[in-house]
Amino acid sequence: MAVLVFTENWDGKFKKLSFELVSYASKLAEMADTQTVALSIGEVEEDELKQLADYGAEKIVSVSRENLRQLDNQAYTSVIEQVANKEGADMIVLAHNNVGKALAPRLSVRLNAALGSEVNQLPSGLEPFTIHKKVFSGKAFAHVRMKSEKKILTLAQNSFGVYENLQDPDIENFDPDIGDDQIKTKVNNVEKHRDKLLLTDAELVVSGGRGMKSPENWDKLQELANELSAALACSRPVSDEGWRPHEEHTGQTGKIIAPDLYVAVGISGAIQHIAGVSRAKYIVAINNDKDAPIFELADYGIVGDALKVLPELTEAIRKARS
Repeated sequence: MAVLVFTENWDGKFKKLSFELVSYASKLAEMADTQTVALSIGEVEEDELKQLADYGAEKIVSVSRENLRQLDNQAYTSVIEQVANKEGADMIVLAHNNVGKALAPRLSVRLNAALGSEVNQLPSGLEPFTIHKKVFSGKAFAHVRMKSEKKILTLAQNSFGVYENLQDPDIENFDPDIGDDQIKTKVNNVEKHRDKLLLTDAELVVSGGRGMKSPENWDKLQELANELSAALACSRPVSDEGWRPHEEHTGQTGKIIAPDLYVAVGISGAIQHIAGVSRAKYIVAINNDKDAPIFELADYGIVGDALKVLPELTEAIRKARS
């Protein structure tokens, strides 16, 4: 019996969400009086692997096969399945992001396990096993009982937090039984945007809506993003108008993000947009409509013309940081 947590890394460095996942899995293992096992797939140095033990991983299983360096849903599912069976894991934790949402349902079928998606806290009980999750785009909460022997949980990012729980880990290199013919995805070339933050991993995000009035005004938003070292995003109407590329579109129909800080500039706050950004720790809204829905979600709000507020805000931040 164990709790297995699938961690994610990028270029050999663990994403911040991996530490939150291990923190959650460790607390879950404490509830069940069992062991926390972390799985890492990809080329990750031992010192980096040991960081997982800072948050409660008692055992770390590392898979560093050359043909598994790039995500392949079927192959990764098979690796997690093999490690889960080897470790006797009856609870498996993944992130509720694009990767987790692709892997968790496949695992659920392979292991005949119930799937609890987008949980945001520990189960309220183990007997019966009852999870708590948001439903209807966060408009309501549900308590769901999971009755299968094995259970798979996907954790909403930034919903639990990161907690230190130092362990002396046992690190094991594992060679899964996967042939090259089982890997259906082949990456021929990778081009990295080294000067651009990955929106889904950014801790700070500055986003603009139609309140920016035209694409020519985006330099004011870019200046604020540069001052904060933040990623740049936009609402759906902006990308539909062609002001900004669709890859920057955040919301339920675009990228769902959970940064530490989300600055919404000239965004009214349609329900689809809110559903995609509501897991940000702190939200700052700038809008000239004091009744805009975004203010109901925001921790801090500024009522005013974005084009007048932005230069003053950027300058104030510049002075404060200097």
